[in-house]
Amino acid sequence: MSLMQRIAVSPEAHPTTENASDGATSDVAVTIVMPCLNEIQSLLHCIGNARAALDQLRISDGLTGEIVIADNGSTDGSQQMATMLGARVVDVSRRGYGAALIGGCEAARGRFILMGDCDGSYDFTEGVAMVRKLDQGHDLCMGSRFLGGIAPGAMPWKNRYIGNPALSGILNLFFRSGIGDAHCGLRAIRKDAFHRLHLTGSGMEFASEMVIKASLLKLRMAEVPATLSVDLRERAPHLRPWRDGWRHLRYLFMLSPTWVFGAPALAAFLIGLIVLAAALAAALGLSTSKFFGDSWTVIGAMLVAVGHIASVMVLASHLYGVRQGYRLPKAWMTRWRPLLSLEGWLIAGATSILTSIVALAGVGIYWGQEGFGALSSVLPVTLAGLFGVVGLQTVLGGFLLAVLGGNEAEFLPAVKDAR
Repeated sequence: MSLMQRIAVSPEAHPTTENASDGATSDVAVTIVMPCLNEIQSLLHCIGNARAALDQLRISDGLTGEIVIADNGSTDGSQQMATMLGARVVDVSRRGYGAALIGGCEAARGRFILMGDCDGSYDFTEGVAMVRKLDQGHDLCMGSRFLGGIAPGAMPWKNRYIGNPALSGILNLFFRSGIGDAHCGLRAIRKDAFHRLHLTGSGMEFASEMVIKASLLKLRMAEVPATLSVDLRERAPHLRPWRDGWRHLRYLFMLSPTWVFGAPALAAFLIGLIVLAAALAAALGLSTSKFFGDSWTVIGAMLVAVGHIASVMVLASHLYGVRQGYRLPKAWMTRWRPLLSLEGWLIAGATSILTSIVALAGVGIYWGQEGFGALSSVLPVTLAGLFGVVGLQTVLGGFLLAVLGGNEAEFLPAVKDAR
């Protein structure tokens, strides 16, 4: 008798009321979601383990549940096996680990979602404590393999001692999530919180994205121990450490405009202003230092211009996140909301451009009085040009912010919460 036939006649294979493939009851409280791509070797174990977790929740907490297999295009019969075992199969055409989980969560009927890998490396009964955290009012509960334990051979050394600590450390530096293991595959989230996060990551970066956006929205998060075992598959895992590590890292920067744009903007502004201030002091006779000559003056102006455009990018990224619903506006944005409009930026840009024109006119008059010879200093024309560049960037940036804001003149939407 084949494996499929043994499953078909097994009493455990007949679906219960909560997890039947033809639909769950309307009072389903918990959905266990597993992403699946050719996991026929581990499905029997994983679905049985998930059913044990649901039994615990039903008996001890009175919570009914269902099992959803988010299939990502399996060709080994995983879909048929999952159905025979009583799970509900959801086909997800968009490829990738994150895409499969997003598709499974969207199809979940429970108000609590427990998700874990479909390779036997996680124990879904440890997710019972996570669901209880959600029932107590938390929005997201993460498992921590560093608190629960990692079996020998379950995680490559470069992941355990380099990749995970480094990526989790950067994530906490950027977003202050307080989560020690941001990449644990066993986690639970409320269905309404899942919708608030607007998750889009199709690959392994999905793990970071969930924690990052939960931090940005100030959701209530908790962390409980989780163990990691050697997976049950005979083939290589889908995870590619260097490729997926880079995907995580770049996602951290893409969701942190403060670090990717703000920090360089501040550094460029400060260095550029110091150079220009020193050059101006020397030109006015307030300093005898000649350290910053004409060449440095041009570099200083360039740094200030770079700092200005990077600041526009910071604001654009923040406002985009607010508009998309996964970021709260900064408190200063709310206070200065009247100035965050297309008209306000056009006025500021026009003022800077007008200043540049007046300054260049003054330089031209002086140049004529000197017989149109070489100027003794490039500082005046450099500062005049800088005002022009900043003005143009402000005008163009204003239109960019209006476009990102849905083609509206008001950059910041009306929101209640700010931080």
